[in-house]
Amino acid sequence: MELLNIKDLYVNAGEKEILKGLNLKINKGETHVIMGPNGAGKSTLANIILNNPSYTVKSGDIFFEGENINELKTDERAKKGIFMSFQTPEEVPGISVTNFLKAAVSAKTEAPVKIFAFKKELKENMQKLDMNPSYSARDLNVGFSGGEKKKNEILQMLTLNPKLAILDETDSGLDVDAVKTVSKGINMYKNDENSVLIITHSNKILQDLKVDYVHILVKGKIVYTGGPELTSEIEKNGYAKYIELRKNEK
Repeated sequence: MELLNIKDLYVNAGEKEILKGLNLKINKGETHVIMGPNGAGKSTLANIILNNPSYTVKSGDIFFEGENINELKTDERAKKGIFMSFQTPEEVPGISVTNFLKAAVSAKTEAPVKIFAFKKELKENMQKLDMNPSYSARDLNVGFSGGEKKKNEILQMLTLNPKLAILDETDSGLDVDAVKTVSKGINMYKNDENSVLIITHSNKILQDLKVDYVHILVKGKIVYTGGPELTSEIEKNGYAKYIELRKNEK
């Protein structure tokens, strides 16, 4: 069943056109990967799905579960079940990890959080992600290492249990053990009713995941789609062939 469908999407950052007729369809239960050279528009794609106000849709449509969400605000899209993990998670002094997650769950469900069950699940998920339980009482991401910040993003994903999780270079800057922990968290989250969109430059995070489709994004448009074997080809040969494909489209 279709979850996300992006049709002929053109997006600007200020006056600069970034996405140029992008098409992408994701069904429930699928894991998709976006790869491409620097400046291709990968992070723009992630941000526009969640309606980051720094970007503007000039034309095209975004459908989520069959509904056109072009006019929905970021919080409205989040309530529909869209989640995004950021390349550089923000530090938020004055609010603990626990209180942040509790508020996020309450905002999503529009109902009070059952504290005992919430704390029990939070503790279990932190243990599975090899996170020190004391971090739950610390201010959100303040003083966290890069790896702990990324694990905390995955913890948020597990807690909110979205329909679509967009992971924008979650593996960036992580050591091998941290990457494996992040992959473990994705596998914990993944089921036949939800989907993952992973944006990455590396295939390290993909080695322990079941990937359905890999898309190559060049200059604002997906120029090629293949299976998981495509990541190894890219690591070996780079993007030259696909950059040439994009040139030939013009």
